[in-house]
Amino acid sequence: MNQPTRFGLVGYGWRAQYFLKLAALFPDRLQAAGVAVRRTETGERVRDRWKIPSYTSPAELLTHERPDFVISSVPWAANPGIVTDLVQAGVRVLSETPPAPDLDGLRALWRQVGPSGLVQVAEQYPLMPAHAARARLVADGVIGQPTSVQVSSTHLYHAIALIRGLLHVGFETATVHGRTFTAPLVDPLVRDAWTDDDTPKDAATTIATLDFGGAMGLYDFTDNQWHNQLRGRRIVIRGSQGEIVDDQVVRLAEPRTIVRSPLIRRQIGYDLDLDGYDTDHLTFEGRVVYRNDLAGQRLPDEEIAISTLLLDMAAWCRDEGPAPYPLAEACQDHLLALAIESATSSDRTITTTSESWRPA
Repeated sequence: MNQPTRFGLVGYGWRAQYFLKLAALFPDRLQAAGVAVRRTETGERVRDRWKIPSYTSPAELLTHERPDFVISSVPWAANPGIVTDLVQAGVRVLSETPPAPDLDGLRALWRQVGPSGLVQVAEQYPLMPAHAARARLVADGVIGQPTSVQVSSTHLYHAIALIRGLLHVGFETATVHGRTFTAPLVDPLVRDAWTDDDTPKDAATTIATLDFGGAMGLYDFTDNQWHNQLRGRRIVIRGSQGEIVDDQVVRLAEPRTIVRSPLIRRQIGYDLDLDGYDTDHLTFEGRVVYRNDLAGQRLPDEEIAISTLLLDMAAWCRDEGPAPYPLAEACQDHLLALAIESATSSDRTITTTSESWRPA
């Protein structure tokens, strides 16, 4: 029997703990080898909570363990150095998003580690069940050639990953326009708690357009939109023969025949369904377009996506699957995210450049 894929972890913030929690659900496929942290007391918490070794540096981790890959889950500024050191040690890396804080950092990181092919990035949003189902419909040509994507859900590089992936635009340059608007908004929820504050406060909304030449993206994000349930999530994917608006699809099935069909999620556990609460699959016109291969773990969408990413990384390390999300893709996502920030802060049109991570 194959042994589980072993990974090391650098960092122990809230995101890093997700990786440990989710990996523990699949002990026959994933095993945490150890965690590298700077503080002794943090290492003690790791050992007490997860029953795995802790080390004071990535180098010490690699001295004592032989992981198949290492996750770098540290602050933006520290990430490029950690990733570079791991690659120089010959280790495959799963880097947090974004891989570097700014454009100079992206370019420098690519020069250091890009040619190695050892670095993947933990971009999970395209793997969320509903997004994966929509991507399947686009890939199947249900709405024809995709021409525009509007995302109002998550921020910057995550939203760009969705836009680029659904449009299939690759590494094309883009012309970016953006503005920021401020308006009062109650913020009842933060990451892990209710605020119990119903006083409206100024919240910024950033709206930007990205013109890829023949295809366009629209980015729309309000402060804390991830958690603020007073602002919905919206995605619109338009194509030459129809469009997808959230979970509704309209398309030209044949001349003089416009068809409207929903994406339907089968969520078990309601009423007298005693199989437990879980996502089973999503269908379109009676056809399964997404199946939850992790059914039985009772995971929310975000954790389904992160778990899928970890398992895809394990398969790639074993040469049993494609690269989950290569560094070049993440660099391009953040390049466009930085262009949005530059366009909105300067009130200027920004045209992105063709960078060294673009395939020849």
